[in-house]
Amino acid sequence: MMIDYETLKLVWWALIAVLLIGFALTGGFDLGAAALLPFVGKTDEERRVAINAIGPTWEGNQTWLITAGGAIFAAWPLVYAAAFSVFYIAFMLLLFALFLRPVGFDYRSKVTDPRWRTTWDWGLFVGGLVPAILCGVAIGNLFVGLSFRFDDTMRVSYGAGFFSLLNPFSLFCGVVSLAMLLLHGATFLHLRTDADVQRRARTAVIAFGLVTALLFALGGIWVRQLAGLHIAEIGDVNGVVTPLSKSVQVGEGGWLANFSLWPLAWLAPVAGLAGALLAALSGYLRWQWPAFLASGLAITGIILTAGLALFPFVLPSSLDINSSLTVWDSVSSRKTLAIMLGVVIVFLPIISIYTTWVYRVMRGTVTVDRIRKETHTSY
Repeated sequence: MMIDYETLKLVWWALIAVLLIGFALTGGFDLGAAALLPFVGKTDEERRVAINAIGPTWEGNQTWLITAGGAIFAAWPLVYAAAFSVFYIAFMLLLFALFLRPVGFDYRSKVTDPRWRTTWDWGLFVGGLVPAILCGVAIGNLFVGLSFRFDDTMRVSYGAGFFSLLNPFSLFCGVVSLAMLLLHGATFLHLRTDADVQRRARTAVIAFGLVTALLFALGGIWVRQLAGLHIAEIGDVNGVVTPLSKSVQVGEGGWLANFSLWPLAWLAPVAGLAGALLAALSGYLRWQWPAFLASGLAITGIILTAGLALFPFVLPSSLDINSSLTVWDSVSSRKTLAIMLGVVIVFLPIISIYTTWVYRVMRGTVTVDRIRKETHTSY
């Protein structure tokens, strides 16, 4: 049976959400662990323990981000074009920060000089810290609105530059994102290490679990004060709709209006808050797997909360609210979405099985004794 265009648009919104959450869940813990590196490891061997906990799988985790970018390019071409232009400098900073990761992992242990290794330790720290903050800043700007607009011929123009992205609410979201990923990285190190590294990671789990919960709750109060958008009029969403064929208004209830329309949507912020608190509690009780799973629940809940609050908007505009891009008017053709969905149905199970196998092979506790013995395979 052929899937109608409206359903395909919704399916691809959900799939892109899955990809972004997948990156946060997998790439998130290695970003968080890298950002914690100078603090959980006080000696070279302790830092090597933390690096070897994430070293074998970090490259595979990055593919979630690459796949999400490719999916946005193919499924939401207008979003890709506008976002990568508005966020150009921010994305360049993100890219150069990520450059530090492969070089740091591969070259840190090539030279035994402490100054060399310490330099790359801080490089890995920056490579974890900066992306964690920038991803949150990007999400925060969606609630504030981005500086772009379409004219009558669908040519896009841009307004304010990079520093307009550094507004108070977006910077706050950057801090929330950092706390969330530091929590996830700490729970992973608490799960995979022992001795002093594990003890320091446990302390971080408790601290950042509580900080993430507090910041997320404060963020909800702040979002309530922001002007949200809603679609007043649009054409047939089961057909081809252009961005300028709709009418957008500032809506009552701000960005939280959707939670009044769909009461089940409240499960997302509840999961985000409960997950962070449960992670902190599990860390206090020295429960390793529950802490890691709870931090994953927190990440899923927090990202879903943002997505559901914005829906159906994908890229709101601050210059012209009618130019805001939505799930309905920023997508590729029906045929393109259908073909890509077929590819996903075939390859997603294969990739999931392979990823599960990799993590199974790489399981186990990383200890100082282990990295001393396995010098040919450790970082």
